[in-house]
Amino acid sequence: MSTEISTILVDKVADWLTQSALEGNDLETLVKGFCERLAAAGLPLKRVHLSFSMLHPLCDALGFTWFRGQGLEVEGFRNEGGVPSDRFVTSPYYHLLSNKLDHLRRRFDPSVPSEFPVFDELRLMGVTDYMAFVHPFSGNTTQGMMGSWSTDSAAGFSDSMISALLRIQNHLAIATKMAVLTKLADNMMTTYLGGDAGRRVLDGQIKRGEGDTIRAALVMADMRGSSRLAETSGREIYIDTLNQFFDAVAAPFNRKGGQIMSFIGDGFIAVYPCERHRSQSEIACQAALAAAHKASARMMDLNLRRKQQGLSDIGFGIGLHVGNVMFGNVGLTDRLTFSVFGSAVNEVQRLQTLTKKYPHSVLASKDFASYCGTNSWLTLGNEELAGIKKLTVLSPDLSGALALDEDGAMEPIHDRISDAEQVMLLHRDAARLSAGDRRKLQ
Repeated sequence: MSTEISTILVDKVADWLTQSALEGNDLETLVKGFCERLAAAGLPLKRVHLSFSMLHPLCDALGFTWFRGQGLEVEGFRNEGGVPSDRFVTSPYYHLLSNKLDHLRRRFDPSVPSEFPVFDELRLMGVTDYMAFVHPFSGNTTQGMMGSWSTDSAAGFSDSMISALLRIQNHLAIATKMAVLTKLADNMMTTYLGGDAGRRVLDGQIKRGEGDTIRAALVMADMRGSSRLAETSGREIYIDTLNQFFDAVAAPFNRKGGQIMSFIGDGFIAVYPCERHRSQSEIACQAALAAAHKASARMMDLNLRRKQQGLSDIGFGIGLHVGNVMFGNVGLTDRLTFSVFGSAVNEVQRLQTLTKKYPHSVLASKDFASYCGTNSWLTLGNEELAGIKKLTVLSPDLSGALALDEDGAMEPIHDRISDAEQVMLLHRDAARLSAGDRRKLQ
């Protein structure tokens, strides 16, 4: 096989990267298209691995591994604590970062034992030459790209191949930085505003007063006894308990059409948008009711485990309603919030408050219950709410709440840190250490 690489074809790959970034292609599309085009340009790549830090509350890194003829494997990694694996400590990435190297290249010699355990796996794939790299997006950030190139060419990487890879690596870093920043913006908007609201803001709905009037099933939930807990417990215990409550109760309302609009102290408001006709209202209300069943089951499971730990139960109240709401921006011209407003929001808030009066943790309006089919309801009475019309208050039959579905009682705990995530964690820690060293020298 010729060791010369066409600079014209490699430049075409660079042009594609630029155009792909300008078009706003997502990271997966960009990485897959890049690897396939680079291989088509004549580089005998067997395997490419790339990792990116994502700055996401739930995900610390994304890892992409491309194999010639097999396509792309994508992994996202939850940001959970854990202990670095022996595999990672003995990896080329760890060596590269520990010694503050930009590149690490190794030719595979069958007569020489593997320097790193992963090389044994690469040998089985027929890999003959390997080059790892780190490419920060800027000098003062922990965001960046790390990866490795592997070839099965009998002659390994020639100088012209290495030159092409180093040159195209810069173009890849620029294009992926744009994709990562776009993904970061989407992550932040989705995490802090919710899926629909985040998309609206990213699409340019950012002026005060902009929004729509929509119909939606409404949910308002609140944790009981939080004020007393805040006064009698330390900050860490209080925050941990509050997060346990949100994990158990809030999570079901952020799926299957539901969107949590905002967390308000120890409570939250969620919406299930729907069209203004009966069939869509039925779908939205029944989805909200199913989530209320699930939330009740999850709270039962959580309180059982807390009891086994010698901790007190967490009480809660949920209000369910349906109506028209204003959905959009309010606030200052330079400090806005995106949420829902209107009389229906006030009504669901009052319904949630009534769970303190009645011995039921979930209450609904008659309008909401009328869309929920044959579910059994207990009518509790009519309530004159200050400044609001009279509401008939009902409570659903939650006897089936013990039957948990595919979501399980609680969110799974991811206690294993992947290789890609460990790369980014080490990259972040190394950057922080370097910043500390610079301060000591000043």
